[in-house]
Amino acid sequence: MSGSAGNFDEMHNADGTVREAYASYCSWFDEQKTALLKRKHGEAETNFRKTGITFNVYGEDEAEERLIPFDMVPRVITAAEWRKLTRGIEQRVSALNAFMHDLYHRQEIIRAGRIPERLFRDNAAWLPNMVGFTPPGGVYTHIVGIDLVRTGPDEFFVLEDNARTPSGVSYMLENRETMMAMFPELFMRMPVEAVSDYPRRLAKSLAACAPKCAQDKPVVAVLTPGIYNSAYFEHAFLADQMGAELVEGSDLRVVDGRVAMRTTAGYQPVDVLYRRVDDDFLDPLTFNEDSVLGVPGIMDVYRAGGITIANAPGTGVADDKAIYSFMPEIVEFYTGEKPLLPNVETHRCADPDELKYVLDNLAELVVKEVHGSGGYGMLIGPTSSKKEIEEFRRKIVAHPENYIAQPTLSLSTCPIFTKKGLAPRHVDLRPFVLVSPDKIDITPGGLTRVALREGSLVVNSSQGGGTKDTWVLKD
Repeated sequence: MSGSAGNFDEMHNADGTVREAYASYCSWFDEQKTALLKRKHGEAETNFRKTGITFNVYGEDEAEERLIPFDMVPRVITAAEWRKLTRGIEQRVSALNAFMHDLYHRQEIIRAGRIPERLFRDNAAWLPNMVGFTPPGGVYTHIVGIDLVRTGPDEFFVLEDNARTPSGVSYMLENRETMMAMFPELFMRMPVEAVSDYPRRLAKSLAACAPKCAQDKPVVAVLTPGIYNSAYFEHAFLADQMGAELVEGSDLRVVDGRVAMRTTAGYQPVDVLYRRVDDDFLDPLTFNEDSVLGVPGIMDVYRAGGITIANAPGTGVADDKAIYSFMPEIVEFYTGEKPLLPNVETHRCADPDELKYVLDNLAELVVKEVHGSGGYGMLIGPTSSKKEIEEFRRKIVAHPENYIAQPTLSLSTCPIFTKKGLAPRHVDLRPFVLVSPDKIDITPGGLTRVALREGSLVVNSSQGGGTKDTWVLKD
């Protein structure tokens, strides 16, 4: 078994021999009886059903709960590969945080002519309320998910930045727990870095960002939109694992200039709010007045230094795919260094020359909405019909500034377990990064998403993708 033609196979060399990273795994796999592996595969699914790890699929006639498929063949990354990724991720996340501060203060990068002003002026995620305000500790992006793709032995690219509220970390943790329960002997054979301490690291990182008014042991709470949100399982899971309170907007109110949560002993001030509610719904007095998910007056408390909101309101600007196309310039501007992790080549349709190139080559390109997410609002040229391409062409011509285009990448493949044995499928990786005033902490591993359909490049769970456990080997 080797990767699809022209794709980098993470398990096998071109001559069919096993790569060093997978040597121990493959020798273990060859010793296993097929019937046992098939049974274990079924057990994994049962375990996920019991745990209740589901997500909601929106945009269909009926919002439904679905299980995200789990594949039991781990994705293995060597210590040397991980060190290289870590340096690139740290550089990028540090630049993102500096960029956020600059955008809401002096806007030096715009004055220097490195990015056009229209990028944030026309951006709904840009919040005028944040202008001139610095969050506690100077941290804007407390939790970041950087989506990476691999195209060769030493070639990793950043596909997108998730600086608003990256999700998926509960799958990383549950995938590992499931693998350890099913194959404890594998972890005896292979020195795999732990991920289970992520909630403790998250709690510590958030506490380090507490405002000056906090007590010695800052109170951290997780704000969820409620049980109908697609990632509710994750909100509850993380609060429980961190030892933090899980709260909804109705549990919070402003009391004596602080945001306080309802407890059996009355209202208790909250120092750090890890919010999984979008900016627009955070404060009905400042943003969407119809919102019942947020806390009236929280933005006033925030600007007065009475609470830390993670991630900071207004960080959604960095998730924009038009901003993404300028990340090489952004990294260089704030760090003085060339990016260690390159972007995927990106054509901005707002530029007339680039637009002409995109329209002439739609059948070969991937086109994305600049504000889109989750695999929606995109065209994958090589797998689209002529009719779909022409429909998308009309959308681009009508609003070129809303689109960017990228070449169709030869994503690397990792094997999945199928009825016929191991078969290659395309993967990406989302490492989770924690930022506090004096530290950038990257959990060794992350969420590997896998396109389960043969030949498919779409790994999003909402589009039929699955997940794998990601193993970073120790030296």
